[in-house]
Amino acid sequence: MKKYIAEIIGTFTMIFCGCGAMTINEITGGSISHVGVAATWGLIVMAMIYAFGETSGAHFNPAVTIGFAVAKKFSWLEVPKYITAQFVGAVLAVFILWFLFPESQFLGETTPASGFPAYKAAILEFLLTFFLMVTIINVSTGSKEIGTMAAIAVGGVILLEAMFAGPMTKASMNPIRSIAPAIFTGNFKDLWLYIIAPVVGAIAAVSSCKLVKDDQCC
Repeated sequence: MKKYIAEIIGTFTMIFCGCGAMTINEITGGSISHVGVAATWGLIVMAMIYAFGETSGAHFNPAVTIGFAVAKKFSWLEVPKYITAQFVGAVLAVFILWFLFPESQFLGETTPASGFPAYKAAILEFLLTFFLMVTIINVSTGSKEIGTMAAIAVGGVILLEAMFAGPMTKASMNPIRSIAPAIFTGNFKDLWLYIIAPVVGAIAAVSSCKLVKDDQCC
């Protein structure tokens, strides 16, 4: 039970801080800035891996959970339970943001940039998640991203990807991170790409592991 609670708290904290930074940046006219938002995402993920990596593996992301299951480093029986815990944490976080900042129109939602086609956004989200999962699968022990270097590596990749890809797709890389704000804004347009692309990207990354590692892979 402790690992599910860890996933709820970790996902809640990650979404509250990350989407919170985006929400406050929105309603204050850019006081946090794009760089600040990207840094918030990277740093909060890093902190939560330190906090809960040893307890639950610090997935906080259905795509990561599914990726570990495909890699045979995580039980498929645990996948629905982890995703449920992640959903609860994410929705609770956005609910509080909605309550605190009712003037926000977006609550950190993920949508492609104006004029950027959905199919291109899907390709970009696929690649972003691929890079993220490649990092995770190569620095993790089993299904647990624990240790100083793992936290820094994963948080650093998220910061980097949010920095350069955020303006185009909001750099979700996480289905639940995209679903939660959509529930409150009612904007489900293009949500499909933020669900499918990260999962496919994570699975592709796991498959690529076999090409570069002989042991302790998939």
